[in-house]
Amino acid sequence: MNKLNKPVILVTGACGQIGTELCAALRKKYGSSAVIATDRMAASGQMQREGPYCQLDVLKKYDLEKRVMASGVTQIYHLAAMLSATGEQQPQQAWEVNMQGLLHVLEVAREQQVCQVFWPSSIAVFGEHALPACCPQHSVTEPATIYGISKHAGELWCKYYFDNYGLDVRSIRYPGLISHTAQPGGGTTDYAVDIFHQALKTRTYTCFLKESTTLPMLYMPDAIRATLELMAAPAESLSVRTGYNLWGMSFSPKELAEQICRYLPVFQINYQPDARQRIADSWPTGIDDRLARRDWGWKEQYDLPAMVADMLYNLGDSDLKRVIGQGQKEKEAAFVGSPG
Repeated sequence: MNKLNKPVILVTGACGQIGTELCAALRKKYGSSAVIATDRMAASGQMQREGPYCQLDVLKKYDLEKRVMASGVTQIYHLAAMLSATGEQQPQQAWEVNMQGLLHVLEVAREQQVCQVFWPSSIAVFGEHALPACCPQHSVTEPATIYGISKHAGELWCKYYFDNYGLDVRSIRYPGLISHTAQPGGGTTDYAVDIFHQALKTRTYTCFLKESTTLPMLYMPDAIRATLELMAAPAESLSVRTGYNLWGMSFSPKELAEQICRYLPVFQINYQPDARQRIADSWPTGIDDRLARRDWGWKEQYDLPAMVADMLYNLGDSDLKRVIGQGQKEKEAAFVGSPG
């Protein structure tokens, strides 16, 4: 039997923004016992209840190798990393975590004949000289942050291990990710998560980016689905072995606030740009993801209005849920009743 038909999956960085939801999706698809969640920290009670969990530091290669061998791991989803804003505060540590951790995973996967590795890249690989409005798959990559530098180098290492050792490494250049499950994790686009929590808690938010700063974003349900779809795609259909461009929507803080005001009319946003503005200014405003759409059928399901409604529905109280739910029913009724 092909080992991928009955996988044993190891997830590093499982307690992070992507990891919490990806572990849940993988366990739903393959069964709780098939997914071993790991992180440097002790897991929450929920993470431990949902399936196997162990503390693991990817900078300790021997511990990683021991876990892969003992469990017969067939797939690794390597999510452990320091994000953009946090990385700028500790650049040496960010390079160590992001780069050495990846190299340990790749080398252990090669040595132990792991079938597949997934590693998240980022739009941070692009720099100010990339085409800003619709950045193509093959564009200028001159990243302005240590996070982007590590992601760019990591993409090349992934391609190297595929070209030279046949290791099936797959990657997505995620834009900003928005989730109602995990708290912000130190990224430049995390304002688009924190704004919802503050809007519901205090009805006000002070944004660290300018009101017109437009960035590519993706709602987490789309990001998780894209990841699973890429990993399930036939190897022969894939033309990119660095990181696939991926895009769901683009918006500015002002546009996001306007959508939130549709449900919370008293909400107010203020702007106090800080050092993260420089990072945001180095990133494109739009992404050309035609290769992902062609090679493995990628298509987003959430636009800005749908994402805002779903975020507020999941984070809000019963009154807000009722308002949003009624609005969705009215939309569905209008759609069913429309001609054609």
